Amino acid sequence: MQVPNEAYHIERVLKGDTQAFALLVEYYKDLVFTICKRITQNDEDAEECAQDTFLKAFRSLESFRQEAKFGTWLFRIAYNTAISKQRVQKHVHESTDDRKVQNVSFDDTESGYRSLANDQRKHYLKLALAELPPEDANLMSLYYYNELSIAELQEITGMEISNIKVKLHRARKKLQDSLQRLLKDELEEIL
Repeated sequence: MQVPNEAYHIERVLKGDTQAFALLVEYYKDLVFTICKRITQNDEDAEECAQDTFLKAFRSLESFRQEAKFGTWLFRIAYNTAISKQRVQKHVHESTDDRKVQNVSFDDTESGYRSLANDQRKHYLKLALAELPPEDANLMSLYYYNELSIAELQEITGMEISNIKVKLHRARKKLQDSLQRLLKDELEEIL
């Protein structure tokens, strides 16, 4: 994902046209907020992190080498800013429900999930993603929703490629388990 004429707008900002940065902010604000929200798990903290991200990017734009995409560079700043904020705030995350799903096969859950309306699918997927640790939810979101490559995730997170692949694999398994539990709970409420 790249803003049209991104290099042109970056050059304008570097020459002193601060208004050109507004276009970059407008284009990337939702994605930056999403990254921050996945890590901080809080709208207010995510908004603050997003603002800090754009401020940091503006102040250090001259250090952007333009070898990578601007978006990847910006996402890295957002990721690091949110991680730093999370460490400082030391949020206590509510533990997820540890109930075990019994006598439900993956096939039953998968077919049940596929039969749901699209809005319901999004709802259950959002609930299941919320149960993942923030780092896992963020990786899943960037990889699947924003369609970033493993190499781009490596640039953003600083993790090794093999580590990213393992984390994505484990996150998919946790997501599957959450969906099984959520769909079973929904089915029990209906029946």
